[in-house]
Amino acid sequence: MKIKANKIRLQYDENRKIEVVLSTNENVQAEVEGLKNIVTKGKELTVEVKQYRKHRSMDSNAYMWVLLSKMADVMKTTKDELYLQILERYGVFTHVVVKPNVVGRVKAEWKTVRELGKVIINGQEGVQIQCFFGSSTYDSKEMSVLLEGVVSECKELDIQTITPRELEIMNQAWGR
Repeated sequence: MKIKANKIRLQYDENRKIEVVLSTNENVQAEVEGLKNIVTKGKELTVEVKQYRKHRSMDSNAYMWVLLSKMADVMKTTKDELYLQILERYGVFTHVVVKPNVVGRVKAEWKTVRELGKVIINGQEGVQIQCFFGSSTYDSKEMSVLLEGVVSECKELDIQTITPRELEIMNQAWGR
């Protein structure tokens, strides 16, 4: 069960155990009753509570891949190879310093990685790398930046894209 909560508080039961109380405007009574039945049978639940964020539209992801396919045809490459290049130009990344002997393993875990060079930290040699996250982890704003970059490059290649107004409407649908 997934809900959007608008209030959270702690309270204590008769044995002084902490209870977390969430408030929502959603009708979740049936789902909660089902979960209560699971707990009364001695089973436990996994609960994750985190800040609510609007998810990016799957239309945005599908549109990005359509454009990447068109670009790949013009550029004589694959859409997957082009996707990695696009991530490096417009994507979200983090910097990591790793031991030289594990650079290959770290590279295998990320969509794309750029080695930035050797560094010395506390007398130890390391390699600084820039690791790019795959777009499936992006929020709406991050995805819109990525897609706007793809649209811009399509225009440079004379590949037809949706109009700026249509792109604006799509961005608004993402909750920008």
